[in-house]
Amino acid sequence: MATFDERAKDWDTPEHIARTDAVADAVRAAVPISSEMRAIEIGAGTGLLGLHFAGDLASLLLTDPSAGMLEVAAEKISRDGLATVSVAPYDLLRDPAPGGSFDLLLSLLVLHHVDDTAAAFRTMHELLAPGGRIALADLDAEDGSFHDADAEGIHHLGFPRDRVAGFARMAGFVEVAFSTATEIEKNGRRYPLFLLTARRPAGAVSVGTG
Repeated sequence: MATFDERAKDWDTPEHIARTDAVADAVRAAVPISSEMRAIEIGAGTGLLGLHFAGDLASLLLTDPSAGMLEVAAEKISRDGLATVSVAPYDLLRDPAPGGSFDLLLSLLVLHHVDDTAAAFRTMHELLAPGGRIALADLDAEDGSFHDADAEGIHHLGFPRDRVAGFARMAGFVEVAFSTATEIEKNGRRYPLFLLTARRPAGAVSVGTG
């Protein structure tokens, strides 16, 4: 089984780039992006998604548990002179939070790699400043045929949208909404990716409301 570290140098395939381009377009359609936003991407890999927004944000932090992936992302940042973008090793459920709080949290195909979905949403809520937003793209529920048998760290076979919405609301998010970001064609089948957007309330809110 090839690890994410081992796959990092070859990660930016035409397929991965096209998929991420489509998700970035869906994020732009669903979330008001502003030059005052401090953003974080969880499981950023080589930065394919987050770097779409680098020029539109006050700052962007690309995080990932894989040192190999972050090495590739850092090379891009250096090559393109992106002074407002940085990288940091970070595992959502195992590491202390990066410094500061964020106005936007992005992720693409990360949630199904996280064993405790409820805890993931609670942690994401804590990473955001009041009024901050999440934009998470992941697989709709599938039958297990999407991943190869040796795929690394798969904890969920996608998600029913209503179940994910429930986790978001339990964590305290409001304005929970879905769209279909894109579809992935693989082995003659098509697998839709949802985009979940939601907001941390600007004021105090009781967990479970919204």
